[in-house]
Amino acid sequence: MLVPRTPGRLAVLAAAVVLGLVPSAPALAGKAAAPPTPAGRAAAPPATSDRSSADLDALFVGAHPDDEAFTLSTLGQWKEDHDIRTGVVTVTRGEGGGNAVGPEEGPALGLLREAEERTAVAKAGVREVFNLDDVDFYYTVSAPLTDTVWGGDTLEKVVRIVRQTRPEILLTMDPAPSPGNHGNHQQAARLAVEAFHAAADPEAFPEQIAREGLRPFAPARVLLGRARGTSENGPGCASTFRPANPAQNVYGVWSGRASESQGRTWAAIERDAQRVYASQGWAGFPDLPTDPAQLGCDFFTQVDARVPFPAPGTEAAAAPTAILDGALVRPAGGVPLGTLLDLRPSTFDVRPGKAFTVKVSVTAPSREPLGRSAVALRVPDGWKVSGSGDLGRLARGRTGSATFTVTPAGAPGDRVRVAATLTTERGGGYTDRQVEVSPAVRGGQQSLPQVEQYEKWVGALGVPQLRGLVAPVLTLPSGGSREVGVVVTNVSDTTQSGTVRLALPAGFNADRAEAGYSGLAAGASTTVPFTVTNTDTSLKTSNEGGDYAYTITTTSADGSSVSRPALELVPATSIARAASAPSIDGAEGQGEYPGPSLDISRLWEGGACSSAADCSGTAKLAWRDDALYVLVHVKDDVIGARLPASDCKRHWRTDSVEVTLDPRGRSENTSTTFKTAVLPVTAEGPPCVLRDADNRQGPGAPGTRVASSLSSGAYTVEMAIPMEALPGAVDPSRLGLNVLVYDSDTQDRTGQTRIGWSTWGGVQGDPYRWGIATLPGYQPPPGRPTTPPDPVIPDTGLSSLDSPQSLEQAVRIGLPLAGGPAARRSESGWVTSATSTRNAVEVTLRANAAGRAHLFVRDERGTAGSRVVTVANRGTTTVRVPLTRAVDGHPTVVAGWRATAGGTAASRTPVR
Repeated sequence: MLVPRTPGRLAVLAAAVVLGLVPSAPALAGKAAAPPTPAGRAAAPPATSDRSSADLDALFVGAHPDDEAFTLSTLGQWKEDHDIRTGVVTVTRGEGGGNAVGPEEGPALGLLREAEERTAVAKAGVREVFNLDDVDFYYTVSAPLTDTVWGGDTLEKVVRIVRQTRPEILLTMDPAPSPGNHGNHQQAARLAVEAFHAAADPEAFPEQIAREGLRPFAPARVLLGRARGTSENGPGCASTFRPANPAQNVYGVWSGRASESQGRTWAAIERDAQRVYASQGWAGFPDLPTDPAQLGCDFFTQVDARVPFPAPGTEAAAAPTAILDGALVRPAGGVPLGTLLDLRPSTFDVRPGKAFTVKVSVTAPSREPLGRSAVALRVPDGWKVSGSGDLGRLARGRTGSATFTVTPAGAPGDRVRVAATLTTERGGGYTDRQVEVSPAVRGGQQSLPQVEQYEKWVGALGVPQLRGLVAPVLTLPSGGSREVGVVVTNVSDTTQSGTVRLALPAGFNADRAEAGYSGLAAGASTTVPFTVTNTDTSLKTSNEGGDYAYTITTTSADGSSVSRPALELVPATSIARAASAPSIDGAEGQGEYPGPSLDISRLWEGGACSSAADCSGTAKLAWRDDALYVLVHVKDDVIGARLPASDCKRHWRTDSVEVTLDPRGRSENTSTTFKTAVLPVTAEGPPCVLRDADNRQGPGAPGTRVASSLSSGAYTVEMAIPMEALPGAVDPSRLGLNVLVYDSDTQDRTGQTRIGWSTWGGVQGDPYRWGIATLPGYQPPPGRPTTPPDPVIPDTGLSSLDSPQSLEQAVRIGLPLAGGPAARRSESGWVTSATSTRNAVEVTLRANAAGRAHLFVRDERGTAGSRVVTVANRGTTTVRVPLTRAVDGHPTVVAGWRATAGGTAASRTPVR
């Protein structure tokens, strides 16, 4: 049987006592609730806060509204079955996304998307959404760019919310730069994993502890909301999951279970929640199968745990409560909640025959002894273990530890578990860690810049279990050459020498098959270069089959290691010089484009074209003087929504053509590239052009000329792009190029299909996967810089002070806004009364210092009036808030306060 946690439980972690956290008040032990504010009275700055209202059991950390949308069946089950209270951290409000329901953009779109999110997550019983007010910009696959744009305080805000809300479970997204994985999603996940460690560290953001009265808090478990592997649908989806890495702990929660209160599967409830995101075009999501046997699991991959958890392969590990066990639910036979269990190998890279140590520590809950306790170590077959696991008697809050010596065996490259089982007088437990069997010297293909940065993050944070999630790839133009570096790392404790050998597939060769290295010091790395050429231009490129695996064998004194990276072929072309400048008229004139025609009909995202008539295309390019000319002919039997020219932005919502250019062919992300898109037709008729997700957002670059023509079942777009508009001088030997087509067959401002020339998932944000063009005879003007200018990136996001829903939540749970600090009591301001007058509400404010008040008149229908007021001095101020409509029901005034010295507060009072 399962024993759920009790409502008034102590903190899970005996080593991190959880205290109440409130604005402008010292931390108080326990979780006692403060008396509620009497009805009909305004809330003054509180000396205490309702601790239970801010306390969470689980917290999901995402980047945008809707990022949590595919975990809601799980969160709903947890809430209904075990009263697990989950909150959601959303770093941005998604202002950079599309809008399928109206013209709102920027902060207005952020307000709309926040409302969608709150409505959607409520279907799973989630009430708390913490928006951090970081800016949402364009789609990127770069976590480093995301980190730069968001700024340096985002982790501090996440840690503050963790310390305030004290969740035992952290859920998040995928931190790895897997192809197509949104860089914002990567960064949100990295913040969550970092917060798992930092929130428990008193030396991390110490001002939160010294000035704000917060206390360190250590969540029990952190998991990614995705998994790499395969599974079967139906109620056995969790038990049939087979991870790509067999040492990973992956848990599944079946979405086919029916809600007792709603009488429908949780998958169907989740789908209803997803449809709430109408601004993102999700309102039309299709129904899911009604047969539960056709429904699968939500999967979660564990990154770290401080408490016991179900052993892999057991019935408990496949149960819907597997993630809760040990943290929020005590399984039958398990140790009491609050027991800490930790296993630490002395190294992640272990070598056959070379001993290493493993330390296992156990801490009893602060109010319950474990009695006589012991741990036993589990290792793979053939490994040797020595050492005693006796921990003696563990009294309340006491820690015992045992150290084992382990000598591994096995083949290099294996990722395996080292596990510990705990037995006590009060129950048992399990934990494990991954280690990797490594040869003395490891060799692997050089990483892409984003992957290299990710691996450095993994190493710096000390989470080697997240290493190697991205398959190593490098791109190569069809018929072209590139240098491929093999990074050789000595993981032994002695100097090593040996060789590196490449075994390439047919159609590729290298300048040498083998090369040596020597004198490589312990712990050091070196790069052995090879020049690889694609010799068979008939080989497929892009996602039609352009991945070509090969073998790297690296030898050393005690053996060899083998890795299997891949080369990815991208298409290549030559752009010819036109005899004269083409006329930009939406038609191909005789001899205007002397070069080859590019096939831009390859699918890269969305549903496949039903036929060539549905969506297909060709493109031609030419250059003349200092301009690039592009002609794109698209077959399209249904024209999508005709947007007003003023709504040209976010071209993926309807039919459009996008041309992407990387001047030097080496950009890490699109902030150093040029991307321009054309809507072939608008509501007014003529085409419109814009720049998006590149070095400078907004209208088409100065000097860009565009024309289009429509015919039955087709359209043509033609453009002239001045090369001086590109962010840097063009390298005529390797211009990064892509031509992409977005196809919509509906009038609801949503696209269904994306085709193009160089096609991979997420390719619009991946310059390294664009094709390569040469421009024979072209030379950029002397003095044109090759270094791109600093990018111009949208930097306007909605402030939580301007979100009445965020303010209402802040009042309800007694926490400051946007993950920031609370205004000090001596600097606070709040509403004391509100009186209805003709076409307005008179609001009285009380301020302890100067600040700025954001006032909203609210009723059942939403906001009926608002005003922002600057308060120059302490004291009482009365202001009029004009109404935009008559109010209904029982209106209130909700107020946000920004102190001049920093910090926020929120208050509310009824309108009389």
